[in-house]
Formats: sequence, C-alpha cells, structure tokens
Amino acid sequence: MTTLGRPGRRPTFAAVPLAVLAAATVLLAGACGSASKAGPADGKPAAAGAPAAAAGSSATPGAASTAIPTEDVVSAVQADPALKAELPAAIAARGTLLLGTTKTTGQSGLPHAGIDGSGKEVGLDVDLRNAIAKKLGVTWDTQYGTFQTLIPGTQNGKYDVGWGNFGVTKAREQIVDFATYLTDGQSFLGASSVKTDKVATLTDLCGYNVATSPGSTFQQILTDGASKCSAAGKDPYKVQYFADSAPIFLGLGNGKIDIYFGPTLSLKYDAVHVPDTKFLGQISSTPVGVVVAKGSPLAKAVSDAVNALIADGSYAKIFAKWGVADTALASSQVNPTPNL
Repeated sequence: MTTLGRPGRRPTFAAVPLAVLAAATVLLAGACGSASKAGPADGKPAAAGAPAAAAGSSATPGAASTAIPTEDVVSAVQADPALKAELPAAIAARGTLLLGTTKTTGQSGLPHAGIDGSGKEVGLDVDLRNAIAKKLGVTWDTQYGTFQTLIPGTQNGKYDVGWGNFGVTKAREQIVDFATYLTDGQSFLGASSVKTDKVATLTDLCGYNVATSPGSTFQQILTDGASKCSAAGKDPYKVQYFADSAPIFLGLGNGKIDIYFGPTLSLKYDAVHVPDTKFLGQISSTPVGVVVAKGSPLAKAVSDAVNALIADGSYAKIFAKWGVADTALASSQVNPTPNL
C-alpha cells in the first residue's frame, strides 16, 4: 500500500521461518560473494503489549519478536467539540467520515496495518486513524478500494478521506489536499554480517549487492547515482529488483543480498522484527498524509486533530507502541512543500 515503492509483501514468520533463514545462511553464505564481515546486532525483541525496541536498532541474531503490540493507546483519547465544529455540517450531523483505504490481510503490512490472531485489524495506521476520529468526535465508515482508486475516490466524493501511506508530491498536490500524519523516507536495511553500520551517501553502497523494488523512487535514486562509485574510484554497487520483498529478506539471510533500499518506517520496524538485520540509515525523507478533495475543509480538520493528539501525548504513545518514534512529526501540516 505504500507509495514509496516498497515491494508488496513482507515475509511473515510463517512464510519465511527463522529456521529457514538460519539454515540458508549456514549453507549459502560462503558461496554468494557477499561483502560481509561479522558486525554488531544489538537490538532486542519486545514483549507483547510493550513498545518494540527503539526505532533503528537491529534484531538480535537468530531471534525476533513475532508478537503484535497490544497496548491500548486510543480509548483514552477525548473528543474535542471545537474540532468537530470544523467538520462540514453534513458530516458532523451524521457522525461518520467515509474512509477509503486498502484491505488488510495477514501481518505483512505491519507496522502500518495487519490482522492479529483474533482477526482484528491492528497497526500504526489503525491506531492513528481511530485516534483522529475520536478527537473529531466521529467514527469511520470504512470502504475498501485498491491503492490506485483511493485518490480518484476522494476527488469524486466516494470517500471523504483517502488513507494509503500517500507521500506528499508536487503532482498529487495539484489534484488533492494533504493533511500530514507522519514522515517516511528512503533508507537502508543491511544483513547483520555486512561490515558497514551506516549508509549516509550512495558511495557507501559501493561494492555491495543492493535490492529494491522496480519502478520506484528507490530505483530512480540508484540509477541516477550509478556513476558515483566509479567517480570515487570504487567498485560499483550491483542492484537487484524484486516486486515482492520475501526474496529480499531471504537474500539478506543467505548472503546473496547485502542491503535493502526501501521506506524508512517499514525498514526500522523490520530491523527489530527480522533476525540478523540492522538499520543502516536514511538519506532523505518524505511527509505522508491523508488525502481529501481539493479545497475540502477536512484537510484542516484532520490536521488540527493530529496536532491535538500531538499536544495531549496520544500521538507519541502510538508511535512508541509500534517502535517507530523517529517517523513521528513535530506538527501536522496542510499541503506542506513537497520534497518530490
């Protein structure tokens, strides 16, 4: 569901068992030509109901937490009558907002959204939008569509609000309005065996095998920077493209892939929950927001609700619960100046 180019499916622990990753590492690491040397892995898995390890830490080798956080960070949120008064009269009267989003399945979409063992939809996005609705004094009437139909659906009135991890871009701001709720970006996740602990520029990738998704901003960045290694007198990085991220994580485990280039929020979460990986850093960031029809008063109302959640501490609790505090905003904005 992300617009930043993340492959469509992350490996759940049922899909890619830890034993498979461990065995693949033992059997194949020596035969893959990976640029590897033992490196630190200092993260620790979080217990159920507690926040995940600090954002950006790495998972302990051979161990990871598959528990989904269960802390209730929404029920204490109080409605603000002044914010409800910002809603269009018809919406305030019916008490619901029509939400357009994508259908969640399994746990592959976490930390954004997933399904827990009881069949309940959970995740950072779920907590955020439920808290926003409570602050506005309304409930969501959730309608499901495909990612490609969410923005047109807000334009034609099918949805009041579109929610799909939409990065703010110049092109999108021409046709819809944004109310931001987090920041995402372009970051690197490495196998714990990779000798580097930080990627600050593309030249830090020189000599490594890098994986990302095709047709994405990540591919464009790597393609545009391909000449940087030779200009610096270094071996080039080699890029492999995958539409599905399951083989990327298998490749990180068996040594065929050194570094995964993808969206910040998800990679920070993966660094805690996928064994033998470490977060290597971010090179750029992008504000992310809900989309509403151009000129709709809902943009300001949602943005004000997010800022009210920031002010009362609820917002920080939500991000701490999901272990991605570094992706939180200092304040929400309507139509911020795009980076893309």
